Amino acid sequence: MTKKKITSKDILSAYMNFLLENGEKPKNVFVFAKELKISEQEFYQHYASFQVLEQEVFNEFFVKTLELLHKNDDYADFDAKNKLLSFYFTFFELLNRNRSYVLHALGSKNLDALKTLAPLRTHFKAYIDDLDIESVDLVKENLNRIKAKSLAEIAWAQFMFTLKFWMEDTSPGFEKTDVFIEKSINTTVDLVASKPFEGLIDLGKFLFKEKMAK
Repeated sequence: MTKKKITSKDILSAYMNFLLENGEKPKNVFVFAKELKISEQEFYQHYASFQVLEQEVFNEFFVKTLELLHKNDDYADFDAKNKLLSFYFTFFELLNRNRSYVLHALGSKNLDALKTLAPLRTHFKAYIDDLDIESVDLVKENLNRIKAKSLAEIAWAQFMFTLKFWMEDTSPGFEKTDVFIEKSINTTVDLVASKPFEGLIDLGKFLFKEKMAK
């Protein structure tokens, strides 16, 4: 019988399961490959290291999010704000389904977490650039370029803050994260378009209530 060829996604899924079942990473690639009944060489044909594999997990969440969004015929007609809201709600729903793994992968060392999310950061910022979020006109061209770069950075910082909020959320169904997403996205887009105050106050009240509750 011909042995079924293992795929990148097979290895990725097996790694996630191994980590959750054992509470830690495999000791080395040899041990993990043996668990999968493949050779080390077969593993390295797909991933150069466990770190690269861990990065790919979050890339897969990103790719799957976009696939789901583009299956919705209405998505293409959404404005930038609603596209971004749709992205957030879809992405974090995928995180909900894989919460145990995400908390294990990101919940310990901040530096390791940043390395794990580095490729996702690149893809996310490119997605923000493609949204072409409307902003106030600036007279000087160099300021426009600075603002375009800043917008992607602001969006990533907001994404990271939302991720942290979700990781700490103890509400049923993580419903407070949904509220936070809606308020923070509305506020950020309004800030970029110079309509900040009402949304900023609303977001501030929400965060204050959360801090007081804790």
